[in-house]
Amino acid sequence: MHGPAASSLQHRTVLLHEAVDAVLTDPQGVYIDGTFGRGGHSRLLLERLAPGGRLIAFDKDPEAVEEATRVRDPRFSIVQTSFARMGDVCAERGVGTVQGVLLDLGVSSPQIDNPARGFSFRFDAPLDMRMDPSRGETAAEFLARATGQQIAEVLRHYGEERFAVPIAKAIVARRESGRPVRTTGELSEVVARAVKTREPGQDPATRTFQALRIQVNAELEELEQGLNQALALLAPGGRLAVISFHSLEDRIVKSFIARYANAQVDRRAPFAPVPEPRLKALARIKPSAAEVADNPRARSAILRVAERTEAPLA
Repeated sequence: MHGPAASSLQHRTVLLHEAVDAVLTDPQGVYIDGTFGRGGHSRLLLERLAPGGRLIAFDKDPEAVEEATRVRDPRFSIVQTSFARMGDVCAERGVGTVQGVLLDLGVSSPQIDNPARGFSFRFDAPLDMRMDPSRGETAAEFLARATGQQIAEVLRHYGEERFAVPIAKAIVARRESGRPVRTTGELSEVVARAVKTREPGQDPATRTFQALRIQVNAELEELEQGLNQALALLAPGGRLAVISFHSLEDRIVKSFIARYANAQVDRRAPFAPVPEPRLKALARIKPSAAEVADNPRARSAILRVAERTEAPLA
């Protein structure tokens, strides 16, 4: 992002101190910030790390990577790729284990507030929604090719949208009339006409935009992959800290931690030794009332923290 628009788009890092306090156990260790964003967590981690510490950050968004190049610190590196590839990237760099992995799953305010990115229904702009605008299918392209059933399934599964079917039908009907949905304003208009009732204070298009963003960026699949990669990388005593912003993400994080924190009996071999838990659930933290008052976008955030045990992975 360049020029005055860049400086006017501010981002306030949610649960900044809570997340860094939770994940940082050894100032000499190697840490991963899986979602650099605008660098709030990374910068505080670097302040707390010792001279021998190291921080590897990831982000798919080229604007976030550009922001990261301003961090002049030999202990820091940024990689433009998904955190779902953290295992490969660490292997390429000779890093076998890390002391902490931090994932902040929220879309950054500059992404939402920059009309050109197509994340928000508050501006009329091309309906893009890709975290990495150089690759993959845009939201408009998905809506142009998908069947009504496919669109409805995305809205239902990823947006928990009660009116998924009428919205999908309206999108397809508009497309068949020769006017496919190409902009955020057009999509908002279609949704507003199809949705008859909505929660007070919520725009009718909120759930639809969330669903399409998750679809376009494969966010839930990448989260599953990233959690597995993090578990494989964490040294005993290392921490996993994940900030999620909606129930779909939080459910995945919660069930992942529970799966590895509770000893599971293999029903196919009931007399085999029960494997030791590989994670220990430590905390579930919500933003303070003061933070929510200062930054309403923090309202839905949940930070879950787990610690790697001594139990072997295999």
